[in-house]
Amino acid sequence: MIASIAHVNLTVHPGTLGAAEEFYSKTLGLTSSPVPELQRGTILWFDIGSSGQQIHVNEGTTDPKHSRHPCFKLNTRDELEGLKKSIHEHHVRGGPSAPMAADKPGEMDSGTQGKEYPKRFFARDYAGNLLEFTL
Repeated sequence: MIASIAHVNLTVHPGTLGAAEEFYSKTLGLTSSPVPELQRGTILWFDIGSSGQQIHVNEGTTDPKHSRHPCFKLNTRDELEGLKKSIHEHHVRGGPSAPMAADKPGEMDSGTQGKEYPKRFFARDYAGNLLEFTL
């Protein structure tokens, strides 16, 4: 029986692991984790809090319109809104690690609407990976 998610693997454009490190560690606030010796320079691992769950990022082909995605859970509305603001500001500011798209604070999120969905928002990292953030 499956108890939880161990990790979600995302793909970024070849040659952009540095941008992935900047976006996932600085903008999202995830903690880098050591990768196996034989995979150094080809993949990044990020811990999600102390849950034991991780995001893995490696280089490969990407499709910036896909709908597969990880969903990151935050503890409070303030944390959710703060991260939404940070991601949107990075999107507007631009740069190599800037998100391709980000829901704007104060506006309706870009996901499917309905009473079943808690407060959430979406962004696409610099490589087009769809990211969801929720309470």
